[in-house]
Amino acid sequence: MMTTRILEGLGRLYVGLLLAFLYLPIIIMALMSFNASPFYQLPFEWTTEWYASLWQNDQLISATWNSLEIAVITTIVSVVLGSAASLALYRYEFRGKKLLQALLFPPIAIPWLITGTAMLIFFFGVGIGRGLFAILLGHVALALPYVIVVVSARLQTFAPELEEAARSLGANQWQVTNRVALPWIMPGVIAGGLFAFAVSFDQFVVSYFLSTPGQTTLPVEIYAAIRKGFTPEINAVSTIIIVVSMALMLLTARFFKFGGEK
Repeated sequence: MMTTRILEGLGRLYVGLLLAFLYLPIIIMALMSFNASPFYQLPFEWTTEWYASLWQNDQLISATWNSLEIAVITTIVSVVLGSAASLALYRYEFRGKKLLQALLFPPIAIPWLITGTAMLIFFFGVGIGRGLFAILLGHVALALPYVIVVVSARLQTFAPELEEAARSLGANQWQVTNRVALPWIMPGVIAGGLFAFAVSFDQFVVSYFLSTPGQTTLPVEIYAAIRKGFTPEINAVSTIIIVVSMALMLLTARFFKFGGEK
Protein backbone atom coordinates (compact mmCIF):
# COMPACT_ATOMS: atom_id res chain seq x y z
CA MET A 1 0.00 0.00 0.00
CA MET A 2 2.80 2.37 0.93
CA THR A 3 4.67 1.47 -2.26
CA THR A 4 1.57 2.25 -4.34
CA ARG A 5 1.23 5.67 -2.72
CA ILE A 6 4.90 6.42 -3.30
CA LEU A 7 4.58 5.45 -6.98
CA GLU A 8 1.46 7.57 -7.33
CA GLY A 9 3.25 10.51 -5.74
CA LEU A 10 6.23 10.09 -8.03
CA GLY A 11 3.91 9.86 -11.02
CA ARG A 12 2.15 13.08 -10.07
CA LEU A 13 5.47 14.79 -9.47
CA TYR A 14 6.71 13.67 -12.87
CA VAL A 15 3.57 14.94 -14.61
CA GLY A 16 3.80 18.23 -12.70
CA LEU A 17 7.44 18.72 -13.67
CA LEU A 18 6.64 17.85 -17.29
CA LEU A 19 3.80 20.39 -17.42
CA ALA A 20 6.02 23.00 -15.76
CA PHE A 21 8.75 22.32 -18.32
CA LEU A 22 6.25 22.79 -21.16
CA TYR A 23 4.25 25.77 -19.90
CA LEU A 24 6.54 27.82 -17.64
CA PRO A 25 8.47 29.40 -20.57
CA ILE A 26 5.17 30.32 -22.22
CA ILE A 27 3.78 31.83 -19.01
CA ILE A 28 6.97 33.81 -18.40
CA MET A 29 6.96 35.08 -21.99
CA ALA A 30 3.33 36.19 -21.65
CA LEU A 31 4.07 37.97 -18.36
CA MET A 32 7.10 39.72 -19.84
CA SER A 33 4.93 41.09 -22.63
CA PHE A 34 3.27 43.20 -19.91
CA ASN A 35 6.53 44.26 -18.23
CA ALA A 36 7.50 47.91 -18.70
CA SER A 37 11.21 47.13 -18.89
CA PRO A 38 12.45 46.17 -22.38
CA PHE A 39 15.31 44.28 -20.69
CA TYR A 40 13.03 42.22 -18.41
CA GLN A 41 14.24 43.96 -15.28
CA LEU A 42 12.51 43.32 -11.99
CA PRO A 43 10.47 44.35 -10.06
CA PHE A 44 7.65 43.76 -12.53
CA GLU A 45 5.88 46.93 -13.72
CA TRP A 46 2.57 46.37 -15.48
CA THR A 47 2.10 48.04 -18.89
CA THR A 48 0.40 47.48 -22.24
CA GLU A 49 2.96 49.61 -24.05
CA TRP A 50 4.33 46.73 -26.10
CA TYR A 51 0.89 45.79 -27.40
CA ALA A 52 0.35 49.41 -28.44
CA SER A 53 3.77 49.43 -30.12
CA LEU A 54 2.96 46.18 -31.87
CA TRP A 55 0.17 47.78 -33.89
CA GLN A 56 2.66 50.40 -35.09
CA ASN A 57 5.13 47.77 -36.29
CA ASP A 58 4.09 47.47 -39.93
CA GLN A 59 6.63 44.76 -40.77
CA LEU A 60 5.51 42.49 -37.95
CA ILE A 61 1.82 43.05 -38.68
CA SER A 62 2.33 42.42 -42.41
CA ALA A 63 4.27 39.23 -41.71
CA THR A 64 1.54 38.05 -39.33
CA TRP A 65 -1.17 38.57 -41.96
CA ASN A 66 0.99 36.80 -44.53
CA SER A 67 1.36 33.82 -42.19
CA LEU A 68 -2.37 33.71 -41.44
CA GLU A 69 -3.32 33.99 -45.11
CA ILE A 70 -0.89 31.30 -46.20
CA ALA A 71 -1.85 29.02 -43.29
CA VAL A 72 -5.59 29.32 -44.03
CA ILE A 73 -5.15 28.68 -47.76
CA THR A 74 -2.75 25.81 -47.02
CA THR A 75 -5.29 24.28 -44.65
CA ILE A 76 -8.16 24.52 -47.15
CA VAL A 77 -6.14 23.14 -50.06
CA SER A 78 -4.54 20.38 -47.98
CA VAL A 79 -7.86 19.30 -46.44
CA VAL A 80 -9.64 19.14 -49.81
CA LEU A 81 -6.84 17.34 -51.65
CA GLY A 82 -5.87 15.17 -48.68
CA SER A 83 -9.42 14.02 -47.92
CA ALA A 84 -10.04 13.21 -51.58
CA ALA A 85 -6.76 11.30 -51.79
CA SER A 86 -7.54 9.39 -48.58
CA LEU A 87 -10.95 8.33 -49.91
CA ALA A 88 -9.39 7.24 -53.20
CA LEU A 89 -6.70 5.21 -51.41
CA TYR A 90 -9.37 3.64 -49.20
CA ARG A 91 -11.86 2.73 -51.91
CA TYR A 92 -9.77 1.71 -54.90
CA GLU A 93 -7.04 -0.80 -55.63
CA PHE A 94 -4.57 0.14 -58.34
CA ARG A 95 -1.01 -0.57 -59.37
CA GLY A 96 1.55 1.23 -57.23
CA LYS A 97 -0.88 1.95 -54.39
CA LYS A 98 1.43 0.57 -51.69
CA LEU A 99 4.37 2.54 -53.06
CA LEU A 100 2.27 5.71 -53.15
CA GLN A 101 1.23 5.22 -49.53
CA ALA A 102 4.84 4.60 -48.52
CA LEU A 103 5.95 7.81 -50.26
CA LEU A 104 3.68 9.84 -47.97
CA PHE A 105 6.04 9.41 -45.02
CA PRO A 106 9.43 10.65 -46.33
CA PRO A 107 8.25 14.30 -46.57
CA ILE A 108 7.39 14.08 -42.87
CA ALA A 109 10.66 12.43 -41.90
CA ILE A 110 13.08 14.34 -44.15
CA PRO A 111 14.67 17.33 -42.35
CA TRP A 112 13.05 20.57 -43.42
CA LEU A 113 16.48 22.05 -44.17
CA ILE A 114 16.89 19.50 -46.97
CA THR A 115 13.30 20.00 -48.11
CA GLY A 116 13.69 23.78 -48.20
CA THR A 117 16.89 23.55 -50.23
CA ALA A 118 15.29 21.12 -52.68
CA MET A 119 12.20 23.32 -53.08
CA LEU A 120 14.33 26.42 -53.66
CA ILE A 121 16.29 24.70 -56.44
CA PHE A 122 13.15 23.18 -57.97
CA PHE A 123 11.10 26.38 -57.95
CA PHE A 124 13.90 28.34 -59.57
CA GLY A 125 14.31 25.55 -62.12
CA VAL A 126 10.65 25.66 -63.19
CA GLY A 127 10.46 29.46 -63.15
CA ILE A 128 8.37 30.00 -60.01
CA GLY A 129 11.20 31.56 -58.04
CA ARG A 130 10.69 32.89 -54.53
CA GLY A 131 7.80 34.76 -52.94
CA LEU A 132 4.49 34.16 -51.20
CA PHE A 133 3.19 31.86 -53.95
CA ALA A 134 6.28 29.67 -53.68
CA ILE A 135 5.88 29.61 -49.88
CA LEU A 136 2.24 28.55 -50.29
CA LEU A 137 3.19 25.69 -52.61
CA GLY A 138 5.92 24.58 -50.22
CA HIS A 139 3.57 24.63 -47.22
CA VAL A 140 0.90 22.63 -49.06
CA ALA A 141 3.51 20.03 -50.00
CA LEU A 142 4.56 19.76 -46.35
CA ALA A 143 1.04 19.73 -44.87
CA LEU A 144 -0.62 17.37 -47.35
CA PRO A 145 0.97 14.14 -46.01
CA TYR A 146 -0.23 14.96 -42.48
CA VAL A 147 -3.83 15.32 -43.66
CA ILE A 148 -3.72 12.12 -45.70
CA VAL A 149 -2.23 10.11 -42.83
CA VAL A 150 -4.74 11.40 -40.26
CA VAL A 151 -7.81 11.01 -42.49
CA SER A 152 -6.65 7.58 -43.67
CA ALA A 153 -6.29 6.48 -40.05
CA ARG A 154 -9.86 7.60 -39.42
CA LEU A 155 -11.05 5.67 -42.49
CA GLN A 156 -9.61 2.46 -41.06
CA THR A 157 -12.49 2.48 -38.55
CA PHE A 158 -15.10 3.01 -41.29
CA ALA A 159 -17.36 0.07 -42.14
CA PRO A 160 -17.68 -0.46 -45.93
CA GLU A 161 -21.12 -1.97 -45.31
CA LEU A 162 -22.44 1.53 -44.62
CA GLU A 163 -21.64 2.67 -48.15
CA GLU A 164 -23.02 -0.57 -49.59
CA ALA A 165 -26.24 -0.06 -47.66
CA ALA A 166 -26.55 3.49 -48.96
CA ARG A 167 -26.04 2.35 -52.55
CA SER A 168 -28.63 -0.38 -52.12
CA LEU A 169 -31.10 2.33 -51.12
CA GLY A 170 -30.48 4.21 -54.36
CA ALA A 171 -27.81 6.72 -53.34
CA ASN A 172 -25.32 7.73 -56.00
CA GLN A 173 -21.57 8.07 -55.39
CA TRP A 174 -21.75 11.75 -54.47
CA GLN A 175 -24.58 11.14 -51.98
CA VAL A 176 -22.70 8.21 -50.46
CA THR A 177 -19.60 10.36 -50.00
CA ASN A 178 -21.45 13.45 -48.78
CA ARG A 179 -23.96 11.79 -46.43
CA VAL A 180 -22.15 8.67 -45.24
CA ALA A 181 -18.36 8.93 -45.60
CA LEU A 182 -17.78 12.61 -44.85
CA PRO A 183 -19.73 12.73 -41.56
CA TRP A 184 -17.76 9.69 -40.37
CA ILE A 185 -14.33 11.04 -41.28
CA MET A 186 -15.07 14.64 -40.22
CA PRO A 187 -13.16 14.36 -36.90
CA GLY A 188 -10.16 13.17 -38.89
CA VAL A 189 -10.62 16.00 -41.39
CA ILE A 190 -10.72 18.56 -38.57
CA ALA A 191 -7.65 17.03 -36.92
CA GLY A 192 -5.81 16.98 -40.26
CA GLY A 193 -6.77 20.60 -40.86
CA LEU A 194 -5.38 21.60 -37.47
CA PHE A 195 -2.14 19.78 -38.28
CA ALA A 196 -1.96 21.53 -41.65
CA PHE A 197 -2.57 24.96 -40.11
CA ALA A 198 0.04 24.38 -37.39
CA VAL A 199 2.64 23.08 -39.85
CA SER A 200 2.12 26.07 -42.14
CA PHE A 201 1.89 28.82 -39.54
CA ASP A 202 4.88 27.56 -37.58
CA GLN A 203 7.03 26.74 -40.62
CA PHE A 204 10.33 28.62 -40.58
CA VAL A 205 12.89 26.76 -42.69
CA VAL A 206 10.93 26.49 -45.95
CA SER A 207 9.55 30.01 -45.50
CA TYR A 208 13.06 31.36 -44.91
CA PHE A 209 14.40 29.75 -48.08
CA LEU A 210 11.48 30.84 -50.26
CA SER A 211 10.69 34.31 -48.89
CA THR A 212 11.81 37.59 -50.42
CA PRO A 213 12.50 40.94 -48.69
CA GLY A 214 9.15 42.50 -47.83
CA GLN A 215 7.30 39.21 -48.35
CA THR A 216 8.07 37.20 -45.24
CA THR A 217 6.07 35.18 -42.75
CA LEU A 218 5.89 35.73 -39.01
CA PRO A 219 8.53 33.09 -38.02
CA VAL A 220 10.99 34.59 -40.50
CA GLU A 221 10.24 38.12 -39.31
CA ILE A 222 10.69 37.09 -35.66
CA TYR A 223 14.04 35.51 -36.54
CA ALA A 224 15.12 38.69 -38.31
CA ALA A 225 13.97 40.82 -35.36
CA ILE A 226 15.91 38.68 -32.89
CA ARG A 227 19.06 39.07 -34.97
CA LYS A 228 18.64 42.86 -34.98
CA GLY A 229 17.81 43.03 -31.28
CA PHE A 230 14.99 41.38 -29.37
CA THR A 231 12.06 43.60 -28.33
CA PRO A 232 9.06 42.78 -26.11
CA GLU A 233 6.83 43.31 -29.15
CA ILE A 234 7.78 39.75 -30.09
CA ASN A 235 6.45 38.60 -26.73
CA ALA A 236 3.22 40.51 -27.38
CA VAL A 237 2.52 39.01 -30.79
CA SER A 238 3.50 35.54 -29.54
CA THR A 239 1.11 35.86 -26.59
CA ILE A 240 -1.74 36.86 -28.89
CA ILE A 241 -1.05 33.91 -31.16
CA ILE A 242 -0.94 31.47 -28.23
CA VAL A 243 -4.23 32.77 -26.80
CA VAL A 244 -5.97 32.56 -30.18
CA SER A 245 -4.54 29.09 -30.87
CA MET A 246 -5.60 27.73 -27.48
CA ALA A 247 -9.09 29.24 -27.91
CA LEU A 248 -9.35 27.58 -31.31
CA MET A 249 -8.26 24.24 -29.89
CA LEU A 250 -10.73 24.49 -27.00
CA LEU A 251 -13.59 25.33 -29.37
CA THR A 252 -12.64 22.43 -31.62
CA ALA A 253 -12.45 20.05 -28.66
CA ARG A 254 -15.82 21.37 -27.46
CA PHE A 255 -17.69 20.69 -30.69
CA PHE A 256 -15.75 17.72 -32.11
CA LYS A 257 -14.73 14.60 -30.24
CA PHE A 258 -11.94 12.97 -32.18
CA GLY A 259 -13.14 9.59 -31.01
CA GLY A 260 -15.87 9.89 -33.59
CA GLU A 261 -18.89 11.40 -31.86
CA LYS A 262 -20.01 14.94 -32.47
